[in-house]
Amino acid sequence: MKTEHILIIRFSSLGAVAMTVPVVDALARQYPDVRITMLSRPFARPFFEYMPQNVGFMEADLKNEYYGVKGLNALYRRLTAKNFTAVADLHSVLRSDYLRMRFNIDRYRVEHVDKNRSARKTLTSRSDKQMVELPSAFRCYADVFARLGYPVRLDFKSMFPEGGGDMSRLPAGFNVPKAGGEKWIGIAPFAMHTGKIYPLPMMERVVRSLSERHPGCRLFLFGGGAEETAALNEWSMRFSRCVNASAQLGGIGSELILMSHLDVMISMDSANMQMASIAGAPVVSVWGATHPYAGFMGWGQDPDNVVQADMPCRPCSIYGNKPCLRGDCLCMKSIPPEEIVDRVEIVLKNNKP
Repeated sequence: MKTEHILIIRFSSLGAVAMTVPVVDALARQYPDVRITMLSRPFARPFFEYMPQNVGFMEADLKNEYYGVKGLNALYRRLTAKNFTAVADLHSVLRSDYLRMRFNIDRYRVEHVDKNRSARKTLTSRSDKQMVELPSAFRCYADVFARLGYPVRLDFKSMFPEGGGDMSRLPAGFNVPKAGGEKWIGIAPFAMHTGKIYPLPMMERVVRSLSERHPGCRLFLFGGGAEETAALNEWSMRFSRCVNASAQLGGIGSELILMSHLDVMISMDSANMQMASIAGAPVVSVWGATHPYAGFMGWGQDPDNVVQADMPCRPCSIYGNKPCLRGDCLCMKSIPPEEIVDRVEIVLKNNKP
């Protein structure tokens, strides 16, 4: 009898790939005799390093080796050699649509994610907005497997064992346990789009307030890119016990390990929110142009820890990539830094050992 073997396709973005982890992990644990192969871009490999043994990872370099239709055809030939019995497209974009078409023609069992596009349009509409919560991305991913014949209980806790990731794998300065009573606070102030970024001068006030309230805590800053690195380096020099973690850890794998030991993470609606969530850290998330109702809340996060302004124009975008309707991003600017700090204090108090 042919071994059941599921191909899962999700190429990007970083945060969306991270959101597949709770579903794939649950699927693998609940169907241990089913082989699972995750097809994604090379950056995503660390997300699947701690999966059950029946999960494998396959890289697809879509910018070079598998670029264009010719490259996708080559990728398809490579995939068919793996003897898959079912295909789950968790992306549903042009590239995965093409691969899905090829699999359909060859009569594979194929299902793809429902992006609820009509409901998204209603949620972000300017004239007839309806604030109705959409199914989470986790639920939408799980529905794909249910249609393939693999219903999944979403019972994921963390990608790491209890107690967090192995700190010995981190560079010097990070691979030490917390001192007694010491708090570790992560801060990820950036996102892909402007509409999802809390103004940096206001976030600096958050950093200053936390540094003053908790002089013995460690503040870990997360963010890549030249401009982001420059800003985080400046803060790390200005505030004691504050360090640009992303600049020193050397990659997603190490960042996830550190996040698993945080007492709280402050993040935008961004990949860092998703990463901290699957690592098991509580997140105080700050939302502007986007909204948790769109289905992209971090795994297992408490809705009470969402910080946002109640404005009739929100959300104006599902992904935060559209220009602000007002032109001033008031949805972010109207959130007092003290509101973020106070919510962090509540999380720290509630999570006290």
